Amino acid sequence: MTDSINSPVAVLKSVMASLAGVKILDVGCGSGALARVLVAEGGEVTGVDPNLQALTAARSVAPAARFEQAGAEALPFEDAAFDVVLIVNALHHVPLAVMDRALAEAARVTRPAGLLVVIEPLASGSFFDALRVVEDETAVRQAAQDALGRAIEGGRLRLDATTSYVRREVFPDVAQFFARIVAIDPAREATIKANFDTATAAVLAAAERDKDGRLVFDQPIKADLLRIVQS
Repeated sequence: MTDSINSPVAVLKSVMASLAGVKILDVGCGSGALARVLVAEGGEVTGVDPNLQALTAARSVAPAARFEQAGAEALPFEDAAFDVVLIVNALHHVPLAVMDRALAEAARVTRPAGLLVVIEPLASGSFFDALRVVEDETAVRQAAQDALGRAIEGGRLRLDATTSYVRREVFPDVAQFFARIVAIDPAREATIKANFDTATAAVLAAAERDKDGRLVFDQPIKADLLRIVQS
């Protein structure tokens, strides 16, 4: 890990001199925060997400990007359509039954000389500890790593490099932490309401405090940079 690599864009820029004019697909784009940054860097960005509400927000946040409603396992694009395909904090949210298919689809739409980047949170860190009472992602995060291993062993993808960094997030209070995790998965709201005291205690126990008393969480991140193996 290097101090200069601390975000998905930094991962890309560690191996690419410029993103200007690069055709980028953001799989699981959510509300468009990453797409906005990629557009600002000059990328020609397309985002996909199955959540229509998230896409509505994304179109507002990053109006220069293109957005389509689709799941990662069924990408509505031609073969070799993109220079770079990014799957950021999204693979572990893909249903287990189609996780392998999602990686195959990502490989299919990446041009032969292009780059597939899969960035996933690990099952460790204070953010993970705070989340675990609401939703324990230990199994799905491991499943994402296992799916990557199968894709590489199967010969469709070649691992060029793996890097890591720590994502640090700061919240003024527990309510804002809950809002953050519910924005990713609205189903978590019911769990929080049903176990509010336990979930609140877990968040406070996992957090560090900064000088202003805000809650600080660290989430270790693993980034795999892959190339398409031509048949």
